[in-house]
Amino acid sequence: MTSTIIASFEKLLDGPRDGALLRYALGNEYLKAGNGEQAAAHLRAAIERDATLSAAWKLLGKALDQSGQHAEALAAYERGIAVAEAKGDRQAAKEMAVFARRLRRQMADTDG
Repeated sequence: MTSTIIASFEKLLDGPRDGALLRYALGNEYLKAGNGEQAAAHLRAAIERDATLSAAWKLLGKALDQSGQHAEALAAYERGIAVAEAKGDRQAAKEMAVFARRLRRQMADTDG
C-alpha cells in the first residue's frame, strides 16, 4: 500500500501541486516504508519550501535518526523546537524535546 501511495505522490513532483505538504507526505510514506534516507531528502525539500512546518522538522529528525545520522537528527530536532515555539506549536515542541533528550542520552551512552 505504501509503495502505491509513494508512486502516486511521486507523479505530482515538479508539478503545480509540488509543495511543502506534498514533500512532507512523501517523506512520511518513505519513513513508513523504512527508507530514512529518501524520507530525509523529501522532508528537507518540505522545509526548504516552508521552514515553519513543525511536523516536517519532527519527521526529519526521526528519519535522520533512523538512518544513523544522530548528530544531524539532534540538530533537526533543536531547530524544529525553535520553529515550533516561535509558531506557538507547544505540542510539537514538547515532542521534539523528548526525542532530542532521548537521542542525547543514546549518543552519550555510545560515546562512553
